[in-house]
Amino acid sequence: MKIIVTGGAGFIGSAVCREIINHTRHSVINIDKLTYAANLDSLKEIHNSKRYTFYKVDICDRENLDQIFSTEKPDAVLHLAAESHVDRSITGPADFITSNIVGSFVLLEAARTHWENLDNTTQDQFRFLHVSTDEVFGSLGPEGLFTEDTPYDPSSPYSASKAASDHLVRAWQRTYGFPSMMSNCSNNYGLYQFPEKLIPLVITNALYGRKLPIYGKGDNIRDWLHVEDHARALLTILEKGLPGESYNVGTRSELTNINVVHTICDQLDDLRPRSDGQSYRDLIEHVSDRPGHDFRYAIDPAKLETKLNWKARETFESGIEHTIKWYLDNEDWWRPLRSNIYDGERLGLLK
Repeated sequence: MKIIVTGGAGFIGSAVCREIINHTRHSVINIDKLTYAANLDSLKEIHNSKRYTFYKVDICDRENLDQIFSTEKPDAVLHLAAESHVDRSITGPADFITSNIVGSFVLLEAARTHWENLDNTTQDQFRFLHVSTDEVFGSLGPEGLFTEDTPYDPSSPYSASKAASDHLVRAWQRTYGFPSMMSNCSNNYGLYQFPEKLIPLVITNALYGRKLPIYGKGDNIRDWLHVEDHARALLTILEKGLPGESYNVGTRSELTNINVVHTICDQLDDLRPRSDGQSYRDLIEHVSDRPGHDFRYAIDPAKLETKLNWKARETFESGIEHTIKWYLDNEDWWRPLRSNIYDGERLGLLK
């Protein structure tokens, strides 16, 4: 297949692009606006491939999208382009509305126009996969799991914008017969993640000897998914999934935030001991909780596992060890980001 990947220079998008080029015979057309969290350095290992093409284009730009569809004639679209950081959405929701809702609408219309002009056989084979989040479901109590049938109950501007785009995708499938599918994933971590998110922020702050901020008591629970497992899941859905269906992606790896931070500190104590002999745990600092902070997320991936035969390869234990070692070995990737784009300051504070 020839696959358009929107947001392919971002964290998950770049993992998808690397997975496609390194482990399939498919081709990638990467469309990315290159906002602050995008990084073409994450694609260095594949950018010379004859099966990889990059366009610096905003998904809100219909004219350029139409030109790309006309030139490249893709067989599928994997839609990952989005503003994704909850804290930034609290103080700057407008970008999330524009990118996640308006951008998804414009992309859907460009893809639908392309699809309608295909012959019947090619139309039947075309797929559009919209990648979403478990945050659209809101907060779970101590028990239960998110399934594909869980009602939507978003808590933040970010999750509300993703919920809106999810509804657009469903509506385009039901109204126009457009062959779209959707996935909702749990919290991603792994290589090449911009250091505003919890795990890379804690790792890089620790290596700088800075405080490790934990919201509230740190007892909020997240279900953790290694980004490379997620990339494989998305390709599985694209290749085997059915139009009109949604699939939850997770690995049953629930941990409190404080347990995640303790795990990182303990591994760094072994891999890169502090010069003063103290534990990295001594850098932990509890800070005021963020507004609307959901208590618990937990995904039931049974449908993806049973219907499409996908299985995660990484446990949290293996995945976090791999991730920490990567950040230790690739300081030339993340240190410029911390120096020039994001210095680790607290985001999402209401004035």
